Amino acid sequence: MGTRYVIYGAGAIGATIGGYLFLGGYDVCMIARGAHLDALQSTGLTLKTPNASHNLSIPSVGNPREAEVGSDDVVLMTMKSHHTIDALAALEASAPPDISVVCAQNGVANEPLALRWFANVYAMAVNMPATHIQPGVVEASGTPVAGVLDVGRYPSGVDRVATELANALTQSSIRSEALADVMRYKYAKLRVNTVNALDAACGPSARHSELAKQSRAEALAVFAAAGIDVASQDEVDARRGELRSAPIDGSQRSGSSSWQSLHRGAGSIETDYLSGEIVLLGRLHGVPTPVNQALRKLSNDMAREGLPPESYSLDEVEALVDRLRGS
Repeated sequence: MGTRYVIYGAGAIGATIGGYLFLGGYDVCMIARGAHLDALQSTGLTLKTPNASHNLSIPSVGNPREAEVGSDDVVLMTMKSHHTIDALAALEASAPPDISVVCAQNGVANEPLALRWFANVYAMAVNMPATHIQPGVVEASGTPVAGVLDVGRYPSGVDRVATELANALTQSSIRSEALADVMRYKYAKLRVNTVNALDAACGPSARHSELAKQSRAEALAVFAAAGIDVASQDEVDARRGELRSAPIDGSQRSGSSSWQSLHRGAGSIETDYLSGEIVLLGRLHGVPTPVNQALRKLSNDMAREGLPPESYSLDEVEALVDRLRGS
């Protein structure tokens, strides 16, 4: 029996991975919830790309028990990081302990969490421009490949599962390599993701602001203080290659995953595991992180209060950072 790929959390990233693997001829099951699950089960997944639109009848269920996860399955965790603990508990309740669990998520906290529940844990560095706002529909805007998804065992190493998954993704229009040091690339992605909250609060153009530069600089400072080995920008650029986001139906991709969470009114946001990770490392190693501290709190306040994305100006966020610096 061939490997089945179970996409646990079939949102923007998960449904894009599942859709491309399904198009590549692989056995796929997706786990979703709410109106999105209803749409997947009734009309299928609409996967829009820069060059085509596919309607895919991928088996979709509401929880791991319904997916009947078995020892030969590879489970890709693709939910937001703040949902990981509940998802792992549900997975452990219904799946054998020897399954392979792949953390295809932003941040660096998911892998050690998963290792508490399962022995075979893999880290995946996700570079994939994708948008999920409408139930049943995902826009995968990456070109000339859908994304770059490198994978390796956690905390390090390469084995058969990592190699086979990388090969399956590569055969499905997603660039992937099995890397023994993939966590170096996840930390490099975390540096970029510190700007997600700023993107959500002020709009995508804020990613190029001085405040964004300061958030990324704080990340590098805490990595250095903690002795964390991080892939260089040259290494990241070499892995990304020519990957870029192209228009779909004449429109460019919306904001970051955090922007999309606010736009959908999800009521929660994963910034505690992005900017919040930098705040944590800063406090552990005596490095001030006022920009990431402000972004973590502001984005959580926005999600809790149901504010839409782009509710703040850069000046307002800068004022909040200045207050933290002066406190």
